[in-house]
Amino acid sequence: MVVKRAKVGLIRVLTTSDRDLLELHGKKVMSWFPELEVVSRCIPDQPEGIHDDTTEQMAVPKVINLAEEFESEGFDGILVSCAGDPGVSELKEVLSIPVVGAGRTTACIALSFDLPIGVLGITDEVPVGMKAVLRDRMIAWTKPSGVTSTLDLMTPAGRSNTLNAAEELKQKGVKVLALACTGMASIDVAPLIAKETGLIVVDPLKAAAAALWTVLEQRGGN
Repeated sequence: MVVKRAKVGLIRVLTTSDRDLLELHGKKVMSWFPELEVVSRCIPDQPEGIHDDTTEQMAVPKVINLAEEFESEGFDGILVSCAGDPGVSELKEVLSIPVVGAGRTTACIALSFDLPIGVLGITDEVPVGMKAVLRDRMIAWTKPSGVTSTLDLMTPAGRSNTLNAAEELKQKGVKVLALACTGMASIDVAPLIAKETGLIVVDPLKAAAAALWTVLEQRGGN
């Protein structure tokens, strides 16, 4: 029997014409969950993605437009590949299909370990949704030196500084590390951090994909 794969619309908040970069997160999701068929699209006019309150506010209506487009085309679910969860709350009110963002999902999984949590992102503040979930269970947070956008993570210095920042959080007593930027999934840094530091590391893209897969698998009855 041929089982129909669930169609997921993946929204990148980094504007790019590079097809490989655009589809990178979707291909990772399909490698983890072969039952999902992922189509990736990016919002317009944000070549540095989301890295502060201003760029997040700019992104929200664009994310909503893309999500509504996916739903109108018959997609089964939406994955917003951003730890700031832009537009996710608004979309839950207007779409009939499940919508998952990376921030709150990552925070919820980090909480499940019942250990001191640290957050590593690229913004000057922890994403609001993650902070609301973690509350006083988050004992420390930081951002890598010299990293101001997701593009910076893709350099050798960005990767090295991300590892250094994780080690700093470990020294502060962190046992579980919640990554607060899906760009860190682009460089596969989660397993490297886990290996180098011994920390439990929650990858935001994998966390969001797992949550959406769980819902869609139940609906499909596979």
